[in-house]
Amino acid sequence: MTGSKAGAGRERQRRRTRKAIVDAAVELLGRGRDPSVAEIAEAADVSRRTVYLYFPTLEHLLADAALAASRTTVEPQFELHGDVGERVEGLVRAVQQGFAETEALGRTIVRLTVGASAAPSRPGATPRRGYRRVEWIERALEPLRDTLPPERFKRLVSALALLIGWESMIVLQDTRALTAAEAEEVCVWAARALVAAATDDSAPRG
Repeated sequence: MTGSKAGAGRERQRRRTRKAIVDAAVELLGRGRDPSVAEIAEAADVSRRTVYLYFPTLEHLLADAALAASRTTVEPQFELHGDVGERVEGLVRAVQQGFAETEALGRTIVRLTVGASAAPSRPGATPRRGYRRVEWIERALEPLRDTLPPERFKRLVSALALLIGWESMIVLQDTRALTAAEAEEVCVWAARALVAAATDDSAPRG
């Protein structure tokens, strides 16, 4: 076997091993567990040392696993029709209506990733959270991309990111004692207000 083929084979094996570890953690998290490295290693049929070769900390592994689980459970289906306000409302409802079904997962992801720092030896190792919601928001706002100044468009995307996802629902439920349905309506109202303000020619620029 040539060096290049051997290298490719080792890389495939590394990917399979990493996937086995993450899949084991996803399965344990799905049972409502807060698994240890030993439990994950046993479920993945690898050693604890192998787990640490791929993940510097248990928190990083669990965050990766929670995010991997979310990719299969949190993918909103929303219709891209109507005016921008309707498109944004459709997105907000599509995301927030799935909150009750994925609340435990969402709280796990928030707990494991908010304020987490990357391992010193692996800059950027902490998983990035929320990048897909930015893609969804930009899709919903696409008709405004060529009509709003670029900085105003970016600011609107950033503002809407505050209203879409587990974080906003957790805040409204935990600090305002709203039901999931009431929290969803608040998010829809606020999202529409932001879109109206961003597209109002009389609104302050900047």
